[in-house]
Amino acid sequence: MSKKRLSKRAKVIIGVLIGIMPLILGIFIATSGIIDIMSVLGFIISPLIIVLLLEYSVIILIIESFLFPKKWRRVLQLSALGIGVGLVSFYFYIPYMPVDMVPNHPDSGWWDHGAVVHILPAVSDNRILLKVSFIYSVSNPKLEVNGTNYVGVMTDTRGFFWMFDVKGLISNSTYELKLKDGSGTLLCDPWTLKTFPDPNSNPKNLRVLVFTGSGGNDVCRTWYGSGQMPLSVRQKLLNKALSFKPDIVIGTGDEVYYDIRYGVSSKTMGDSRRAIAYAGRFDYTKDILGTSNEIVLEKAVGPQIAYLFGTACRSIPTYFILDDHDYFANDDAIEKDSLNLQLLLAWMDPYIKACVTFPPDSFMLKLARAVQKLYLPEFLPDRNRPMDLPATNATDRAVNVSECFGTLRFGNLLEGLFYDVRRFITLTGNNATFIPPKAEKWIEDRIRSENSTYIINFSPISVGWSAGKWLSWYPDVRTKVNNIAVLTKNIPKYMWQSGWFNQHNRILNATLNLENSTPLFVCGDMHSQSAGMIVKSGNLSFSSNPIPTILTGSLGVDGGGFPSGGLRGIKATPPTDLHVIENMSSYEKAGFVIMDITQQNITINFYGWKYGTDPLSLIDMLQPHFTFVIGARK
Repeated sequence: MSKKRLSKRAKVIIGVLIGIMPLILGIFIATSGIIDIMSVLGFIISPLIIVLLLEYSVIILIIESFLFPKKWRRVLQLSALGIGVGLVSFYFYIPYMPVDMVPNHPDSGWWDHGAVVHILPAVSDNRILLKVSFIYSVSNPKLEVNGTNYVGVMTDTRGFFWMFDVKGLISNSTYELKLKDGSGTLLCDPWTLKTFPDPNSNPKNLRVLVFTGSGGNDVCRTWYGSGQMPLSVRQKLLNKALSFKPDIVIGTGDEVYYDIRYGVSSKTMGDSRRAIAYAGRFDYTKDILGTSNEIVLEKAVGPQIAYLFGTACRSIPTYFILDDHDYFANDDAIEKDSLNLQLLLAWMDPYIKACVTFPPDSFMLKLARAVQKLYLPEFLPDRNRPMDLPATNATDRAVNVSECFGTLRFGNLLEGLFYDVRRFITLTGNNATFIPPKAEKWIEDRIRSENSTYIINFSPISVGWSAGKWLSWYPDVRTKVNNIAVLTKNIPKYMWQSGWFNQHNRILNATLNLENSTPLFVCGDMHSQSAGMIVKSGNLSFSSNPIPTILTGSLGVDGGGFPSGGLRGIKATPPTDLHVIENMSSYEKAGFVIMDITQQNITINFYGWKYGTDPLSLIDMLQPHFTFVIGARK
């Protein structure tokens, strides 16, 4: 009898130990510093924890069933079976989780968008370029501009996407635009659009809205809630930004998040089961337009651009730079194949193959070009931008436009420079570049020309801050000192090229002796906001005229997308080779900046809002959390 009792007690003790051992192990790991438990908890939010606990309970119930008397065994095993069936059912349900995505038409109460899904215009002092998409296929649409008709050019193969190119306009003039189908019926209500002032004129002021990282398809939000903010929330934040009535809207990159083929990000984005169930799978052996890939592309990208902007920007000139995710990849340089435990715990393929994602392969390049062709206006020509720059005046684009290099000329008040730093990357060591030599020369020549009050570099990557990522100007990587994340260049960064920092310094050096133009770098990519003055870069000193630089913040970032989140694990920090006086250190909320530019100064107001932390109603009441003022030098 005593042996039986001892046996039962032993079984109970063993069962209890089995149940609490993982808890004890977790506490040991968290307190020993083996992993950054807060970083993990920031990535694994409550739905995933619940599923992990349910998975664990199945194992425990099965084991415990053999330790308890027979009358309990069946109860425990049936409980395990019920939970297991529920988990398996949920696994197969994940790809078909519903989404609710509709185009952004904030003025629908008084302006009828009709058959139009989206309108995005580009403007210069004498030209308008529109990209338009429709709910249904349209034949021979025309754009009437102040009574003159301009024939549209179909940019897809099915008649849903059209481009309208209007030349020979008068500067600083407001035009009425009407979209009509082939029979002359209006496709939406008329609207107005104004050309820029003459380049030699003296405008008094300009208001510019700038952000990065606006992309995101709701099917790429994981079942446990990570990914870019939901489309409806990004629309609300964008509409709030537009309520400040900017004269120009600028996206500094990552208008698309739909990574495929490479790295961790592809597993949660374009290669996820949910994305494939919604949009289909790309066929890498085919072209994009005119094949099954065209339908996949429209489903993958349409909600990210056409639905986000809708008709909200129809009367506001827009500029969009391409960054890494616009080429359907994160900037990854992965030296060895590996298994990712976080992906495994989230029921995703954990196998990560070694890769170097840039320069883009031919399929990535075709995708990026197709997205721009359908959705985003290219950069209109400028008198001071050479026509022989790469990706300029391609035969499948409007005449003389550039896909990668652009100019914002607003009288003599502002010259803004835009440049792609991904498409033409070279990996040639000390001679490596992000920007082709001809384009670099154009940038440096325009900075030194000093024929505008301000010369602003709208850069798709950060100047003045780093989080240790591969395709950065800087060699820094993340490490820990006394359990605090810091940047160091004492650890080699795989595939980083020293020539990139050399090019960075050549561009900064062009600002060194400016007297009549005030330089400013307005940067994207980094999903945080910062403001500061560059005093030193490598051997270059700017102490007599520090260079102002800012990070705009991401319109759509959430959770692990912040620099301190899952992928980077460190806030945006000045690199070790730079001395940056930070007026505002890294601020991690989704947001945007409003730049008010006058002949006397630039006033930059920073706005931020955090999904899951700040109430949705707060967006309507957003106020600047920081203001950065840059005085004109002349």
